[in-house]
Amino acid sequence: MNNSIDTVCPECGSIDFTQDEQRAELVCNSCGLVVESNLMDEGPEWRAFDNEQMAKRARTGAPMTNRKHDGGLTTDIDFRNVDSNGRAISSDKRAQWYRLRKWQNRIRVSNGIERNLAIALSELDRKSSNLSLPKSVREEASVIYRSAVKQDLIRGRSIDSVVSSSIYAACRRAKVPRSLEEIAEVSNASKKEIGRTYRFLNRQLNLKVAPSSPADYIPRFASALNLSGAVESKSIEIVNQFQNTGLTSGKAPTAIAAATLYIGATLLGERKTQSEIARVAGITEVTLRNRYKEISESLAVGVI
Repeated sequence: MNNSIDTVCPECGSIDFTQDEQRAELVCNSCGLVVESNLMDEGPEWRAFDNEQMAKRARTGAPMTNRKHDGGLTTDIDFRNVDSNGRAISSDKRAQWYRLRKWQNRIRVSNGIERNLAIALSELDRKSSNLSLPKSVREEASVIYRSAVKQDLIRGRSIDSVVSSSIYAACRRAKVPRSLEEIAEVSNASKKEIGRTYRFLNRQLNLKVAPSSPADYIPRFASALNLSGAVESKSIEIVNQFQNTGLTSGKAPTAIAAATLYIGATLLGERKTQSEIARVAGITEVTLRNRYKEISESLAVGVI
């Protein structure tokens, strides 16, 4: 799957693609157009069946990554003062190694942009870890932040708010739901500031983020509440029916997801209290009850 900001279907403008490895083609999932052909296989020419074989046959280091300011191609001088064979260096060379290490650290960050990226991407990785985000989302958030730096969109804004907004945008694009409240909890920026910066980045970078769906939150909430797959499927079915009524506009998707989970769990005999579901969803019990009433009245689905 390729969701790069720079890759847009020339036919329909979609950013949703599937890479066909057998035909070496990049195909648009919306209109079926073959966007690229004769793609190069960037994998190794050898195969490995366990970690030991992989370590022996690999001839390169870690892959390049956007999550580090230097692309992950840095060189580190070991602080333990040992040579390549693990032997301690002599005392007369330690001063020389200290100077080499000091200058190497200075050279790694040679200008203001690199210094900004070094601080911001480190903070981005910390926030992503606290939010339990996969590597693909972290890479996407790093690309978005780099694009903002490249277009000088961070001027006058705090690093914290731009980093948090990049993470939120990456989560929305990858359909890995995290609410603004959750991101604000691991950030020093307020929910209002993150939302305002996110809208600015979305407009300037033309991210084309689809509206968040309540169904995206149901699997995570159901897992946290130890609900069965049947309850999850029933809740998604109720969400889809409620979305068809057009009454979801302007309502928090987390609240709708929580209300449908409450209905689905009760209908299938896996009762959870409103306080339990509200706590997992990060909403109040009053909001949960209001959404429950709207859904039950519009769909004629009630629970006792």
